[in-house]
Amino acid sequence: MGVRVSGLLAVALALAGCATVPTAPTPERVQILALNDFHGSLEVPPGSEEYHSATGEMAKDSLGGAARLGAELAALRAGHAATITVAAGDLIGASQLSSALYLDEPTIMALNRMGLAVASVGNHEFDKGTIELKRMQSGGCNGGEPLGRLMPCQLDSPFEGARFTYLAGNVLDDAGQSLFPASTVRQVGKVTIAFIGMTLTGTSLLVSPSGTRGYRFADEADTANAEAARMRAQGVDAVVLLIHQGLDPMPIYNETGCPDLDGALLPVLARLDPKIRLVVTGHTHKAYACEIPASDGSNRLVTSAGKYGYFVTDIELTVDPVSDTIVSMAAHNVPVTGAAGEQADVAAIVQRYVASSAGEAARVVGTIDGSLASDPDAFYRPIDYLVADAQFAATRGESDGGAQFALMNRGGIRTTFDPAPDGTVTFGQIFALQPFGNTLGILEVSGSALIAGLETALARSDIERQKALLIPSANLRYSFDYSRTAGSRLVSLTLDGKPIDPAATYRVAANNFIAGGGDGFDFLAKAKPVAGGVSDLDALAAYLAEGVAAPHDTRVENLTP
Repeated sequence: MGVRVSGLLAVALALAGCATVPTAPTPERVQILALNDFHGSLEVPPGSEEYHSATGEMAKDSLGGAARLGAELAALRAGHAATITVAAGDLIGASQLSSALYLDEPTIMALNRMGLAVASVGNHEFDKGTIELKRMQSGGCNGGEPLGRLMPCQLDSPFEGARFTYLAGNVLDDAGQSLFPASTVRQVGKVTIAFIGMTLTGTSLLVSPSGTRGYRFADEADTANAEAARMRAQGVDAVVLLIHQGLDPMPIYNETGCPDLDGALLPVLARLDPKIRLVVTGHTHKAYACEIPASDGSNRLVTSAGKYGYFVTDIELTVDPVSDTIVSMAAHNVPVTGAAGEQADVAAIVQRYVASSAGEAARVVGTIDGSLASDPDAFYRPIDYLVADAQFAATRGESDGGAQFALMNRGGIRTTFDPAPDGTVTFGQIFALQPFGNTLGILEVSGSALIAGLETALARSDIERQKALLIPSANLRYSFDYSRTAGSRLVSLTLDGKPIDPAATYRVAANNFIAGGGDGFDFLAKAKPVAGGVSDLDALAAYLAEGVAAPHDTRVENLTP
């Protein structure tokens, strides 16, 4: 019996020696492809863009276009078993006519086919309100009801909705519930990654008040840190933040050092949990891949793909699933030049919607005598003055509200154009200029409030100065000097050649965005509304229909030495 037991033991030991001992998981290489600020750019924009190539040399190419973007994404994914595509907001809103006329449905459809998986919301996702934003996620036709002048599901019914997941962790209702989930966990290859998504806290200042009604925007760092801790407690291998807020580095889009770094995201990064090693950003329309020290001294990678689908950020992570850490990171921005061709199903969507919108885009609305060309770095451009003058013309009549002057925000003017050689201007051109569908109103404001409001704008930091200043109609003129102390930088302010009286009350025309306090113009939000007006687009079309000269004047003067 003892011999038999010994024999069995010998067999057992022999079998044990043949058994495979489990090995610890090895670090996994993961590719993340990132987009931001696409803004419904279905078509390849005209002209060429200058950018610094990967070698640091200046290059100039035609960039962007949804079909080319889709093909570039597919080419970059080739050979990568573990890959995911994400975005950091403003995918829709302020869009090309071929998307905007159809409530950005074709843009969502195109992004679906490109393989986008996860996206944070940005401020422009709120341009048409939270109900419409929810429709962008879930699909449908809004019960057949129009949104303003536009009908949903004009070409494709029902609208399919986003196949990717929108995230909005810091967009909270009165009960503290987020508009969309704060995060989503995805299996990428052999590792699990939690993606946290949010927009900037100042979103409510960047869209019309109705667009965010019922929601508040919580602190970005606090929201991200709390959600990251929750995700780590669930055992994810890595945490990535998608945030629609950004940096303003020197324009060397692949330089990891990012010299002279500025931007509203910096204080958020300073408070961010250092275990959030990768931050995909947007909003500033700058392309960058910056390595920035976290609070514990470790490197953090912060990226942005610029704007309009001009670039894709190709990010490579090595994730250790044992220690749940990112052990290495690298990123570079790839220009979308068309070298990869076009994605056929995306191209089909673009062609169909462009063809449907072509007639409206080509409709002539009026004429301009002269060029609107200007220095792109100028504080004001002829195109800015043109819009302000059109809004004053639409509201100055007694039956139209009796405005005494108009004020326009620079951020509401999204592009520029020159008329055709015969001076004609098309609806497509003016729509690209003012795509938001804002309406004009007339407000009563005191002279003292106007002076204080301009001083507040003049007190803003260097990075915000151009977008912070208000554009006046031709009869309101002011000058300023930035070398003076903030609060006393306004040198002169006149209406029809006479100084503004602080004790007097004036009627000002403004769009509903700044009239609601957008861009931080609180003095307009506190003003008394006295009359409504036409849409900003109708005002511009009516003004151009009369035939106008391109405005080249000095209604605003920078006297800074």
